[in-house]
Amino acid sequence: MDDWLRLVKESLTTADDLSLHFPGVDTGEAKQVIGKYPMRINSYFMDVIRNSDSPAIYRQAVPDIAELRDTVCMEDPLSEEQQSPVPNLTHRYPDRCLFLVSSQCAMYCRFCTRKRKVGDPQMISADTIKAGIEYIKNHSEIRDVILSGGDPLMLADEVLEDIVGNVRKIPHVEIIRIGTRVPCALPMRVTQRLCRMLKKHHPIFINVHFNHPDELTPEAREACGRLVDSGFPVNNQSVLLRGVNDSPEILTKLFQQLLACRVRPYYLYQADVTKGTNHFRTPMERGLDIIRGLRGYTSGLAVPHFVIDAPQGGGKIPLLPKYVTRRTNKEIIMRNYKGEIYRYPEVQHEELDVKVVENTEVLK
Repeated sequence: MDDWLRLVKESLTTADDLSLHFPGVDTGEAKQVIGKYPMRINSYFMDVIRNSDSPAIYRQAVPDIAELRDTVCMEDPLSEEQQSPVPNLTHRYPDRCLFLVSSQCAMYCRFCTRKRKVGDPQMISADTIKAGIEYIKNHSEIRDVILSGGDPLMLADEVLEDIVGNVRKIPHVEIIRIGTRVPCALPMRVTQRLCRMLKKHHPIFINVHFNHPDELTPEAREACGRLVDSGFPVNNQSVLLRGVNDSPEILTKLFQQLLACRVRPYYLYQADVTKGTNHFRTPMERGLDIIRGLRGYTSGLAVPHFVIDAPQGGGKIPLLPKYVTRRTNKEIIMRNYKGEIYRYPEVQHEELDVKVVENTEVLK
């Protein structure tokens, strides 16, 4: 058995498992939560929790009774089901689609957008995979396919290669993206064999998911390095989470360390309004404050796009602090990252007039 499979097999999945490692856990409450939203904490990630001085890692993995007391959020906040022409495929944007190919994750995040379905063995089948590939074949406008789940890298190499290979054979598909938390939650899954298989189907972009600097263990850094060395552009998508990473200091450290691993911070998501996750949500202004604390104070490469994935399937909407304070016909008045005011002269229309020079010879 591969090492990563053994670690998954040894995962904590029950309230009794949890109480053996965390005596302070209320077993009765944990049973209630796990009865609705499954838990999986693999042996590797247990070590990450133990070795962290912050409760941030524990908070992402261990069930909280607050998950059952959420009266605000929605089961399917992004309306993925309504925008699914076939099961497990969402076609929201004109030239790309989201294709769910796995229901399993290395660790079930308590803030997951798809809490309603991940971990359900009935979620994905050979028929849903076939239907998704047929849909992509029949829609020539789709040039970018995002494989997600669950986590695609939880599939066996042969199963994943079959899916990726069939998508790659479609002439109009130019780009394949894989969304995965495996490099963070189970980095030993990123084997040389997996990388060799995937690189046969370039161009493939890998979007990883780190939320806190303590997740960037030596093993996680090595996994990211194997992906980059195999030619995959690797981007990170973080979620802004209360009590986990909602401070400029934590996220500055995370994003700087990701760049040192050759991973580009890509998105910082405002937490989705997903049922069972309201206790993780932060005010939007908190995210804007964090972007202000990053912009100008660290490399632009370390500043991700701060976005809200709009409820009811509205798609990603970028959010920016207000830097333009006033605009007239003559000038733009702006505030820089230090709060200092600067003026930029607006272009006047007469400056844009172009005079045609007649009888001009073209030198050969």
